[in-house]
Amino acid sequence: MVVLETPRLTLRRWREEDVAPMAAVNADPEVMRWIRDGSVRDERQTRDGIAAWEHDWETDGFGLFALEIRATGRLAGFTGLAVPRFLPEVLPAVEIGWRLGRDHWGQGLATESAQAVAAFGFEDRGLERIVSIAQVGNAASERIMVKLGMRLERETVSPGTGRRVRVFELSADEYAAA
Repeated sequence: MVVLETPRLTLRRWREEDVAPMAAVNADPEVMRWIRDGSVRDERQTRDGIAAWEHDWETDGFGLFALEIRATGRLAGFTGLAVPRFLPEVLPAVEIGWRLGRDHWGQGLATESAQAVAAFGFEDRGLERIVSIAQVGNAASERIMVKLGMRLERETVSPGTGRRVRVFELSADEYAAA
């Protein structure tokens, strides 16, 4: 089982006790503002999402990691890799993404965890390219993408929501050269 550690974080697979704290993250309208159509999710939807993320690990060999604060053992959210099926025009692709509870914003945790996940994707899973997708206006996520060394590849519209999104990308060669 894959576990990644950074100075402040443990990135690991999901557990039953993660459902309630992740449901609290997903229930916050400010957290969900830039996710798909902005709808919040309840505990059942969160449980279903975690089951799907765990299935992705089994089928794709990568997925979304539960993001745990090492000092407290508290779940902060997730960071990981997924196939962005919601945006078919970029496929085949693997997306790096993150979602943290508001009380964990502004501390560099998303960047710290995303750097570890990018290394995992390129070095351990042999990916040739990683994308990241943010709705236009989500400046915080775009700042993280730039810190990862990603560059804007295109701006388009997400067919499921009609919202404008920006697709950033980083190739394995660009990652290795950085």
